[in-house]
Parts: sequence; structure tokens; C-alpha cells
Amino acid sequence: MMKKMAIITSYFDGESYGLLGPQMAATVIQENTPYECIVIAVTHSDDKTVLKKALSGYFGREMPIVGFSSLSGREDLFLFAKALKAEGAVTILAGPQSDVDFSGETGWRDYPHRFRGLSECFSFALQGPAEQAIPVLEGIANGQWRNASGLLYTDDEGRIVKTPRQSWKNKFLRRVRWNNLYRVGRAGLENPTINSGQVLQHIGCPHAARAKLIEVDYPYHLDKKGDKKIRLKFRGCSFCDVSSDKGFYGALNSETVLSQIACLPEDSDGRKISFELINENALPGLPLLIRESSERGMSLTQINLTLRADWFLSNENYLREALHMARKLRMRIMLSSIGFESFDDRILRNLNKGLTVKTNIDAILLMRRLKNEFPLQWAYSNRDGANHGFIHPTPWDSPETDFNIQQVTASCRMHSDILPAHSVPLIIHHASGLADWIREIETSEKMLFERYVSVIGWWREALLGRY
Repeated sequence: MMKKMAIITSYFDGESYGLLGPQMAATVIQENTPYECIVIAVTHSDDKTVLKKALSGYFGREMPIVGFSSLSGREDLFLFAKALKAEGAVTILAGPQSDVDFSGETGWRDYPHRFRGLSECFSFALQGPAEQAIPVLEGIANGQWRNASGLLYTDDEGRIVKTPRQSWKNKFLRRVRWNNLYRVGRAGLENPTINSGQVLQHIGCPHAARAKLIEVDYPYHLDKKGDKKIRLKFRGCSFCDVSSDKGFYGALNSETVLSQIACLPEDSDGRKISFELINENALPGLPLLIRESSERGMSLTQINLTLRADWFLSNENYLREALHMARKLRMRIMLSSIGFESFDDRILRNLNKGLTVKTNIDAILLMRRLKNEFPLQWAYSNRDGANHGFIHPTPWDSPETDFNIQQVTASCRMHSDILPAHSVPLIIHHASGLADWIREIETSEKMLFERYVSVIGWWREALLGRY
């Protein structure tokens, strides 16, 4: 008789996308353990009372085992997990940053204002590949789950115990069930229509493979002259939690990627739904991927790419080859996001983007040229649904940087096709590179900055004072 498990994850209202990470984890669990496993996508507006009732109906008399993954820092889901745990459920924190979010911010025992972690909300955390859940679930009944890899839990003394995690294995990354995603509806759990999916090709980001020593400026509101700096070593972008969580594991083999594509649902015309190819340097292998998909009888509609501006420019020839193939196959390639982040060189340096404003502008000009050459096969603009990265405000905004950004965006007419409707403020997760920067400033200047659950405030109003 099948036992039951559910994975709860964050979602946005009105959307219809799949969730590769949680759905792949649920697939691994269902196909390798005696547990049925579903994924429940929860928005901010979902009534937690209705969700709790739906969980009760799903589990029946079974002991609830509920995983939580990709929570996007949402306190409402942390508190929901804590309530379930208090009622006897096994609650598991998994997914990106689960280890550091469970154990808390660096130095929180010495600095009470820092993020204390989520060990009170969850029975334990599981960091790394989903297959590590197999021995955990097998050991829950007899208490042997603590022997599994990738675990974090508190011992009888309240200390956090951490077991080494396993490396990624291709064989567990080939299958994804796309019918295991549910939303909370009026009648209980309901399968949504999924219009776009994801395919994993790279684990982590190649930019995170290189360590670089840089000097990061103080926030402008603390040093208007720009003289004070903090010297730190970063891997990847200084704000990125992926670089600190996964770094760069590498590429999956082509059989694994093609197997994932084969698992994607089909639309009414029998073509695979559009999907994001998770690989920030996808262009060199894109023509081969399209060719092999076609040779295996898989008809694609659209591949969405998230790329760096410099790698986009340096691999133009591969993209052109892929676009010529797309024309023959009647499919489309969309550059759904480039992480421009800023159009000021000082801010880009502090973000450790590894590129310049000129690189960003050259990328925009190439995007527009390709649209003229491949009007039906190429998409890149905000009108097509692309959402390019633009971080604002940042700690280093000044009249000078504001002028620079406004001058560049106006001269390149970016509002018409590049800039998103709303910029994203710089978010500093407590385990990102910039979190070390904030803590260095706190120590050097004897200052305290507010914590907003797992996020550190950097703005003037977040300054709690001096000690």
C-alpha cells in the first residue's frame, strides 16, 4: 500500500508554469520509494486553512510527511511548516539554501539581531540531490533516517548536526512527471494547466566556478565620497545565492537532457510545450540539442534562454546556426532573460558581474539585429514576455550613477523593448557574498542592520543603530 508525501513550494498568482526542481524530486521519491509524492504550489493569497484541510484529506490517517522547497524567503510558509510540525507532522526543508536557512546566519549566536535559522520550523533539512530522500523515508519508521547523506538536524543538546551530501547523478535527473503539480482550489487540490516547463542542462553557473578578489564600496548613504571599501573574495555574482549554494557542478550529458525533453507535456498540436533551458552558457550546445530532439521525433515549439551578456556575444555564431534550424522546424528561440542588472560600471563592479556597460549595450544591439534577420524565429523583448534583469535600487545609487543609467537607457531606447515594467531591488540573502560585505561593515562600524527573516536590509531605514 502506497504511503504519502507532499512537497509545498512557492508560486505566483495567475501563472501556469511547471516547477522542475520540486516536480523532479517528487518523481525520484515516487519511483524509488513506497511513497506517492505530489507537489503543491502555494501563492501568497492562498488560504492556509484551505491548504491545511486539503493536506488532511490527502494524507487521511497517514502521518503527514511534508517537504518544503523553493520557498523564496516566504515567512508565511515557514510559519505554516512550524504549525504542521507542532501538530506531529514531519516537515523537511529542502531545495536551494536549505542548509544555511536551517542552520542560520553566520555568527547569529553572538549577534542576536541576525537570522537564527529555521530549525524550529522543520524536523530536519535535506541539502543536495533529491535521491538522498530515499534512505530518509525508508528510515523514518525505525529511526535510522539520521544515517542518510545531506541531512541537517538538531541533536539533544540543540546543536546542529550535518552529514556530507552526495554528488549529483545523471540517472536521477532523466525523469520528470509533469502531472504531479497541484494548486489549492475551491474543491481541494486541483491539477493546473502547465504551459511552460524547464529542462536542466547545467547545475549551477560557470561564472561561480571562478573566485575573484574585489573591493566593494560602502553603501552611498554611509560614504558619499566613495573612499571606504571592503575587500572580499567572491565566486560568481556577489548577490547570487545560486553561486553560494551550488557553485558550478557542471553539465549533464545529452541523454539526460533529451530524456527530460521527452517527458515534457505536449500541446494540442502534439508539440512539446515551451521550456526554459537551464544553462547560462547554452549557445555552444544549442544547435546539437535542437538537431537531436528533431531526429528523435520531438517537435519543439519554443526554447527559452537565460544568458549572460558576454557569453551571448561570444557565441553569436552558434545562435545563428540554431536560428536557421529553428526556421526549418517552425519553432522559436526566446532570450527570456539577460542579467544586465545595471548600466553603470561602478555598480556592475560591486555586483561582480564580470562585464561592463559596453558589453550590455553590445548585447542589446545584437538582440535587435537578430530580430530583423529572424523575425519569426527570434524573440527577446519585454513585449514577447522577456524579463531582463535590472537591479534598482542598490546600496551604491548616487546622483552620478542615476545620471549614468538614465543617459544610457534613454540613448539606447531601452524602455521600448528591454527594461522590465518594474526593477528589482537588490536582495541580500544571508548566505550570499554580499552578506559577508554587510557583516564586515557591521563589525567595522559597530552598526546593526535589520534582518527580514533570511534577507539582510542594507538601506538607510534598515540601520538599527550603533552598538
